[in-house]
Amino acid sequence: MPKMKTKSSVKKRFRLTGSGKVRANVGYKRHQLSAKSVKMKRKARGTFILSEADAGIVKQFMPYG
Repeated sequence: MPKMKTKSSVKKRFRLTGSGKVRANVGYKRHQLSAKSVKMKRKARGTFILSEADAGIVKQFMPYG
């Protein structure tokens, strides 16, 4: 069988934790930051764990992740 390809967009945006959960960066941090609240910018500082429904979709595109 040939190897399955990983989606390039997925490998740039997501990574797996040790327990197999999908970690992603928080969005809405690129421009017009003066219009966003300090609380929103602080909460969007790091990464977050995707929900199980979204993680299933992402894992389809990263078969060897």
